[in-house]
Amino acid sequence: MDNPLPSGTTTRAAVAVEDRMFRALAVLRVVVLAYAVAINAYRNNFEHPVAGWTCVGVMVVWTFASISIYAAPERRLPGVLVADLALAVGLLLLTPVVKGEWFNATVPSYWIVGALLAWGIRYGWRGGSAAALLLGAVDLLSRSHVAQKDWGNVFLILLGGSMVGFLCESLKEMAAERDLAQREAAAAAERVRLARVVHDGVLQVLALVQRRGTELGGDAAELGRLAGEQEQALRSLIRSQAAVSAAPTAPATGDLAAALGALGSRPSTEIALPAGTVEMPAQVVVELTAVVRACLDNVSRHVGEGAPAWVLLEDLGDRVEVSVRDEGPGIPEGRLARAATEGRLGVQESICGRIDDLGGTCTLDSGAFGTEWVFVVPRKGEA
Repeated sequence: MDNPLPSGTTTRAAVAVEDRMFRALAVLRVVVLAYAVAINAYRNNFEHPVAGWTCVGVMVVWTFASISIYAAPERRLPGVLVADLALAVGLLLLTPVVKGEWFNATVPSYWIVGALLAWGIRYGWRGGSAAALLLGAVDLLSRSHVAQKDWGNVFLILLGGSMVGFLCESLKEMAAERDLAQREAAAAAERVRLARVVHDGVLQVLALVQRRGTELGGDAAELGRLAGEQEQALRSLIRSQAAVSAAPTAPATGDLAAALGALGSRPSTEIALPAGTVEMPAQVVVELTAVVRACLDNVSRHVGEGAPAWVLLEDLGDRVEVSVRDEGPGIPEGRLARAATEGRLGVQESICGRIDDLGGTCTLDSGAFGTEWVFVVPRKGEA
């Protein structure tokens, strides 16, 4: 079966599934061994008792040896699987020798399913079916008389080997797909986070240099042009960024009111806060503060560095609400959509994307009166 997944991911997932399946098989091996020993002791119908009980002893030794061997993935070699199956076949062939030509039940009995399922786990439905065909054929050919129950037993062997093999193969593929999806999700989340960080810092500075350079003219204009080129190149890099590792965040808490209050150092910015602290998870505090800072940066960039802005924080118990307002010319209709298409991710990612990740909502009201953002984030603060 073709598998488009990376081989490294597939191998790790396959080993994880095999480990669990072989642990379950180890328990099954002990159960069927106990049954085989008990049924042979109860019947005790060996024509050659020494040879018969030697076969039983070999089964006991190999059962615990195989459990130890299969416990380590690096020891699940083809030679071990072949030896496991060969031993089961050999015990079936020895049955008419130690019990006589007209035996009713084989010496290994259900013990042979250990080798059968090992092939299914390791090699999928093809391996399970091949092992089942071999064991079934040897079981029938070793008998002088084949009864109806013998055909039924062979049918169950074929069914069990193919179905267990198919299920194991499916589990391996599902585990590989899950691992790949988790890696892609982590990479996508990290790309979004990095885009926000870059927008809040480097892109804002480059945009400011470009604007001021154009205003000043001369050598500064050339510097502004170069800054504009680098800004566009960096935006393209953000859009095309490949997968990167995601970093964990610490489950601490912080004071949202204090964090937003620190933004009051911007000229002409008034910040209204509730009395006392507003405790939120630390990551929520960081993200909400970054959202408000991005809004204030946009006021400075699009309205003016000294343009007034107002920030209001309300603690509503099960949620917090933050609003940021200015008295600028407003945002023209369709401008945000065009900016997102061109890769300018300021509003889409640095503002709305952060709020979405926190499980909150953001509302934009813009017109000739100015622009107002309203952000509502659940108190639990986790997406």
